[in-house]
Amino acid sequence: MPTDVTYLDTSGLLCPLPVLMARKTLKKMDKGAILEMQATDPNTLRDFPVFCQETGHELLAMEQHGEAFIIRISCGSQL
Repeated sequence: MPTDVTYLDTSGLLCPLPVLMARKTLKKMDKGAILEMQATDPNTLRDFPVFCQETGHELLAMEQHGEAFIIRISCGSQL
């Protein structure tokens, strides 16, 4: 069964906006759905592991492509 993927581009936004936008988007998603987002704020490397740990979502991947960071999160239990 294919997994739903939602895309979010927060390029150009600085902390805390990428995390806040991810939180808002994840609240609308079903458990197990995937959020794939792009960000350019280097703080995302620090912020998203903590965000996922505190909210019950699973951080699947964080990759850097040039100045952009691609973050994949599996929507978990909304803590």
